[in-house]
Amino acid sequence: MTVPVSPLTSALAQMQLMATQAAGGTSAAETASGAATAGGFASALKASIDKISDDQQKAVGESQAFELGANNVSLNDVMVDMQKANVGFQFGLQVRNKLVAAYQDLMQIQV
Repeated sequence: MTVPVSPLTSALAQMQLMATQAAGGTSAAETASGAATAGGFASALKASIDKISDDQQKAVGESQAFELGANNVSLNDVMVDMQKANVGFQFGLQVRNKLVAAYQDLMQIQV
C-alpha cells in the first residue's frame, strides 16, 4: 500500500507559513518562491519529496503491469520496488516529524 506524498508537501507549506508568520514578514507565496530560488535546504527537501513520489509511482506502475500479466515484470522486482517506496516514504515521514519537533522546540524558546 502506498501513501501519497501530499501530506508531506502540505506539512512543508504549513511550516513555511508558520515561519513567515513568526518572522512577521512576507506572505507564504513569497516565502515559498524565495526559498525555492535560494536553493539550499528547501530545494533539497523538495527534491527528496519528489524522489519519494517518483519511487511510489514507479512501484505502483510495476505492480499494475505485473497484475495485467506483463512478461517483462517479475514478482521479485515488484516486491523490491514496493519495499523501496515504503522505506523511502517512512524515511520522509520521520524527517518531517523531526522537522516539526525541532520547529516546535524553537517556537517554545523565550526570547
